[in-house]
Amino acid sequence: MEAAYHRHPMYTLADLPDTIPLFPLTGVLLFRRCKLPLVIFEPRYVAMISDTLKSEHRLVGMIQPKADSEDDLFQIGCAGRIIQVVEVEGGRFGIILEGVSRFRLRRQVDGFVPYRRGLVRWPEFEIDLGDPETDASLNRKKFLKLFDLYCDHAGIQCNRKSLKREADDLLINAVSMGCELTPSEKQALLELRTLTERRAALETLLSMALADTEAKTLQ
Repeated sequence: MEAAYHRHPMYTLADLPDTIPLFPLTGVLLFRRCKLPLVIFEPRYVAMISDTLKSEHRLVGMIQPKADSEDDLFQIGCAGRIIQVVEVEGGRFGIILEGVSRFRLRRQVDGFVPYRRGLVRWPEFEIDLGDPETDASLNRKKFLKLFDLYCDHAGIQCNRKSLKREADDLLINAVSMGCELTPSEKQALLELRTLTERRAALETLLSMALADTEAKTLQ
């Protein structure tokens, strides 16, 4: 077993490549500064990780398929840099991605590799490359109470105590990544430009989930 760990550097638009490997995965989001652990076992994606580790940027584009079909992808995804990799028995990888920036997929690129690659654009999400976002309108006590209620009703197990101490962006984005929302709801959260917009939408979605559960209980 061999492990490696690398912190990613600060990026500018000029640092980001025009073409990146794509990893389509339904219901999975990534946001800048957040970490996403993945186990890679399909041969095509093992090849993708092997190739990405040899690249200068070490970026993988997480993106959702539409309607569980890899042939049709949403236009907006988020690239993460491989910061940790463990090669395990059977030719598999355990990796951790750290979110760098969202991107817009212009088109998929054909090539002599078994995995998907995309020609992408970054400028509309330059906000992701700046200082960590804060949410001046965040009522942390109200948000955390809503999150606690949602976790209890959904049976979600997580380290809530640790999460509650996180900065605004890590808190809101981690909750967006971890809640049991539909793929389209998660995609909507990803595409909202600012943290404040995302938090407001997330509060609405969590409140709706709680209200729906309560309504079903009363039936």
